[in-house]
Parts: sequence; C-alpha cells; structure tokens
Amino acid sequence: MSGKLLRVGTVYIPVTDVEQSAGWYADHLGAEVSYRDEDKAIVNLADQSFFLVKAAEGECSNFIDIHGKERFSLTFEVNGLEALESVHEEFRVKGIHVGDIEDRGHAGRNFVFDDPDGNRFDVWSELSPAYKEKFLSH
Repeated sequence: MSGKLLRVGTVYIPVTDVEQSAGWYADHLGAEVSYRDEDKAIVNLADQSFFLVKAAEGECSNFIDIHGKERFSLTFEVNGLEALESVHEEFRVKGIHVGDIEDRGHAGRNFVFDDPDGNRFDVWSELSPAYKEKFLSH
C-alpha cells in the first residue's frame, strides 16, 4: 500500500428520528450539530464526525458475537478512572441507560451506554498512548 490510513473521518449510526437523535446527542453527550436534513444529521463529538442516518425501525450499530452477546462497535476513551466514574455518574443523572463500571481483565475500567435507538457504545478509562503523546504532552 503506497499510502496509509491516517484517521477515521466519519462514523455512521442508524437512527429512527434524525431530529430527535441529533437533539439527544447534543443535549446528553455534548455533541455539536453541524448539519441536519430529513435523512441525516452530522454531529461532532470526541474529535470525530458522526452521521446519524435515518434507518428502518429496529436497526442499530450493535452486533452479536460468537457467544450470543450483543456488542458495541465503538469505544470512547476518557483520561483515567476518576474521569470514567464522573462521566458514568453524569450519564446516569441525565437518564442515559448505562451499565455498571466493569473490570474486564485488562488495563482500566469500562462501562457501556445506549442511545435512544439502542445503539450501544463503550467508554474506557484509558487514553491511547499516541493520543496522550500528541494532545496531552504539551
């Protein structure tokens, strides 16, 4: 390969009501809505663009793993356990469906949360070393 993939530019998330979902992402997650029409909204969150795309009822970004467990396809990172606990509590107070903070046997801790359409996301207490080096070492 002559070039290399440098970053993920956009993540697509299926939603049933674009207007309602864009509002939820803005109000509950602090996303900035940069575009909206009847079929999609672009929200910016965690240095990433998310396209909320109108989809059929019951569609979501989750998948079932080999053991029959429903899984998320995206993990957000926060800077440490204290930050994870703070975000977990903030989400709980806002009425977001959140799972318990878990020890999964690797570095850090995680919890899972859902948007109104059932799209499941993970939050991890460990920032990637490359991100820390690039953005937090100054």
